[in-house]
Amino acid sequence: MAKQRVVVGLSGGVDSAVSAWLLKQQGFEVVGLFMKNWEADDDDEYCSSNVDFVDAAAVADVIGIELEHVNFAAEYRDRVFAEFLREYRAGRTPNPDVLCNAEIKFKAFLDHALRLGAGSIATGHYARVRRAADGRWQLLKGLDAGKDQSYFLHRLNQDQLARTRFPVGELKKSEVRRLAAEIGLPNARKKDSTGICFIGERPFREFLNRWLSHEPGPIVDERGREVGRHVGLSFYTLGQRQGLGIGGVAEGGGTHAPWYVVHKDLAANVLHVVQGHEHPWLLSDWLRAEDASWIAGAPPADGALLGAKTRYRQADARCRYEAAEGGFGLQFEAPQWAVTPGQSAVLYDGEVCLGGGVIAAAAQPPVVPWRPPVAGRRARRPVATAR
Repeated sequence: MAKQRVVVGLSGGVDSAVSAWLLKQQGFEVVGLFMKNWEADDDDEYCSSNVDFVDAAAVADVIGIELEHVNFAAEYRDRVFAEFLREYRAGRTPNPDVLCNAEIKFKAFLDHALRLGAGSIATGHYARVRRAADGRWQLLKGLDAGKDQSYFLHRLNQDQLARTRFPVGELKKSEVRRLAAEIGLPNARKKDSTGICFIGERPFREFLNRWLSHEPGPIVDERGREVGRHVGLSFYTLGQRQGLGIGGVAEGGGTHAPWYVVHKDLAANVLHVVQGHEHPWLLSDWLRAEDASWIAGAPPADGALLGAKTRYRQADARCRYEAAEGGFGLQFEAPQWAVTPGQSAVLYDGEVCLGGGVIAAAAQPPVVPWRPPVAGRRARRPVATAR
């Protein structure tokens, strides 16, 4: 009887490498596939694509499997990067990794693997797949709570899950590292990738500056005072603390607590900030989401009590689900910090990921409108200028 073929996405990292080895140990015919999703500056110092391919090839050689190199850069540019730029221009903060999984890794990659005769695909994500008693496929959190990546996979559907394997989802990261060392994989100690796939480890503002137009403007505190200058609203996100270039508070006193972005007024080109991590303007007890996607093919019951994440690595927040056409609302039992439009609100029933949507709105802070100084009147001196 012929072995079932599984095509594994080999990224050059340790998680996908151990996934390929585990599948081969389980008796599958394993084929590695390296995806090139970005090529605009693959000779740049921050782009690791070439190094990653060399690492993936070395892993395939040690495990004893074939490796194919496939270029999805055009699909990535059209389906992911274009949407990424649209969202930033609209003043939101998108999560391209969510869209990349839905459009590239589990669509373009899956289609290509099926053309290669694969029965399923596999990746190194920390998540699990299970078939429920009703026959539907479920996406579960990875057993390593600190590495669970189900948040990024919440837009997958039944057809995709039915053909997907997550071999390291049953393991802790420490076990994966230990296995890699025992096997003798050349990337056993390779540092985990933390950057967005097309940005890598480069300074984020430097990257966006190449693609987005920007207009400097005032940074205004909760009393309507100009306390600095921003370099363009697209470069900031709600809850941001670093890179504001604001010192203390002058002319009127105040504390020297850290500043946080609380609101972006696109119409007036004003960035609003407050001081203190627990400032009430940073907290929201509700949100509205759109562009919903449900793993089971249907939304939860209206009024259901569920857990939700509004950002990766956040603990599940208890909330009430409210059905709405094209999306949903969430009412939280405890206010959530810096709920950010453009990010994903992902819902859970225990360890089962149900799906989610894109945050469209949350509680708005009662910001004081900023008015430019009247001509001929001496303007208040800004506290600091953004560096």
